[in-house]
Amino acid sequence: MQEEVRGHKRTQEEILSHPLISSSILSRNYKQKYSNIMEKIIGLIDAPFTPFYANGDVNLEPIPAYAAMLQKNGMKGVFINGSSGEGYMLTEEERMRLAEAWVEAAKALPGEFKVIVHVGSCCVRNSRMLAEHAQKIGAWGIGAMAPPFPKIGRIEELVKYCEEIAAGAPELPFYYYHIPAFNGAFLPMVKLLEAVDGRIPNFAGIKYTFESIYEYNQCRLYAGGKFDMLHGQDETILPSLAMGGAQGGIGGTTNYNGVNLVGIIDAWNEGNLEKARELQNFSQEVINVICHFRGNIVGGKRIMKLIGLDLGPNRTPFQNLTQEEEDAMRAELEAINFFERCNKF
Repeated sequence: MQEEVRGHKRTQEEILSHPLISSSILSRNYKQKYSNIMEKIIGLIDAPFTPFYANGDVNLEPIPAYAAMLQKNGMKGVFINGSSGEGYMLTEEERMRLAEAWVEAAKALPGEFKVIVHVGSCCVRNSRMLAEHAQKIGAWGIGAMAPPFPKIGRIEELVKYCEEIAAGAPELPFYYYHIPAFNGAFLPMVKLLEAVDGRIPNFAGIKYTFESIYEYNQCRLYAGGKFDMLHGQDETILPSLAMGGAQGGIGGTTNYNGVNLVGIIDAWNEGNLEKARELQNFSQEVINVICHFRGNIVGGKRIMKLIGLDLGPNRTPFQNLTQEEEDAMRAELEAINFFERCNKF
């Protein structure tokens, strides 16, 4: 049935409404198979840091408490092993162990807590293997950024990369992770949507981590809003809401400031623009602080220690904060009353 879908380039809506599907015993399994792919994420997904022991080994122990804290502060799930999670510095075995640990932690939480596994790598065969593993263990979805090497410079190259990976987990939604500042893949995303439309059956949308709110909105409007456009810039959540349609997002500062980022969305939905502005401005102040301390991956991960969850060091080539730098960052955060307003356990 999957090959028939791909060959005829039918939309999922057309597939599910077909008489042979809707009127048969097959319909229950088939609709269940595609329910995740058709679902659009509402709310914020966190991009967690990978916990390490002092010697650099992966530490799975904090993950259950980590997941519970994120859910308590309004997160709807996690996007693991991505840029915040230092995914490209992990072995394939470590990435699979982390995926298994997060899926198990999610199962222990009340309600649904989505686990999306980033499977991108410089080797597309490794990526496909990680995608197959994610589907096998019960992850909610998968995603992949373009590889940093070799640099992808054409839409067709990117489509083929996504197509081969997505085929490894045909029952899961696949999200392309657009973060050209990391990999140099400065390609037009509307053109990507046009190219994958009808070609990759489980292509769900884009995690859009780039500064162009115009392009983000054009992607959101494509084909009547067909694809799920997840906003990936914590500093501009409010403008994306104001453009009239952002519903979901994946963030990095949500690890420690998620409660305020969720608050922006809640205030907007309540019609309280002044509160939404104040929360967005505060969230930008937090981002200003981490920019003084090597950004979210390094400075943000150390903030987790300051709020009560020590996730260990970063891996080489990241340069970890010194104690002097940690103290300076704490002082800057205290100056904006961060610790009174941040995520709580």
